[in-house]
Amino acid sequence: MTKQEWKNKTVVTEFVLLGFGNGPELDSLLFLMFLSIYIMTITGNALIVMLMVANQCLRTPMYFFLGNLACLEMCYSSNILPRMLLSYLGGDRSISVNGCFTQYYFFGCLAAAECCLLAVMSYDRFLAVCEPLYYASHMNRTLCLQLAAASWMSGFLSNSILTFLISDLNFCGPNEIEHFFCDSFPVIKLSCSDTRVTGLVTSVVAGVCSLPPFLLTFLSYPYIIITVMRIPSATGRKKAFSTCSSHLIVVILFYWSILTVCVLPHCDSQISPNKVFSVFYTILTPLANPLIYSLRNKEVKEALRKE
Repeated sequence: MTKQEWKNKTVVTEFVLLGFGNGPELDSLLFLMFLSIYIMTITGNALIVMLMVANQCLRTPMYFFLGNLACLEMCYSSNILPRMLLSYLGGDRSISVNGCFTQYYFFGCLAAAECCLLAVMSYDRFLAVCEPLYYASHMNRTLCLQLAAASWMSGFLSNSILTFLISDLNFCGPNEIEHFFCDSFPVIKLSCSDTRVTGLVTSVVAGVCSLPPFLLTFLSYPYIIITVMRIPSATGRKKAFSTCSSHLIVVILFYWSILTVCVLPHCDSQISPNKVFSVFYTILTPLANPLIYSLRNKEVKEALRKE
């Protein structure tokens, strides 16, 4: 444990991310597994972005937002996985305090931005299915740019408050974080300051960033499903729902894993349920998104064949 004496107080200058345990054999296995996931995540999402740019047929609002989601997933994975890979490769699991706060800042920003972006994508599908006559005029290029920008900016603005509050805490005791990345509550637990206000603000901001997008997303789908079921032909119903099914699967996977982490009691163990389910929304969801959209979307599959 590296510490420095400053103003008669012991101040922690680095944290240790305990991850999923120690051992050369386990480290090698985890390194290979997470390296494979990272390579596939970056490759899959980069391919989605390149298809959106290169293919004229995919330059629509739906694919514009999908391209933004793919960019976000690449940033999301790159914020967490490279640091994990280095720790498993070299055995050094320490991270500086400033490095930890930086990782948490970008993690929180990108998570909040993803919540907003998924809600924007559900709004886009709602207009396309339920209001097809007004879709082209409503979902124009200007509105698409504004909605995408608002999604990214909302995440970065909201998490600035939390990162400032957490970085203002004093850390003068244990420095081992029972997690594989710097998340808010595992870090707050290590502080020797009064953390009640910080914990409360963190919960409130997290709720404000996730609950409205969650409600908007899931309240839109009953209307979409009812509208689709009213389409007279089976071919029309299949085509209409195929444009929404990929997005719905991604939304369910993302929110299911987050809600599970929130509901499960926190426990300090190397393979805790919270840690396992955190893998889903931080590591596996960015990998699954390009697979889900490419395998279930006819236009994306046709674009892939042409390329």
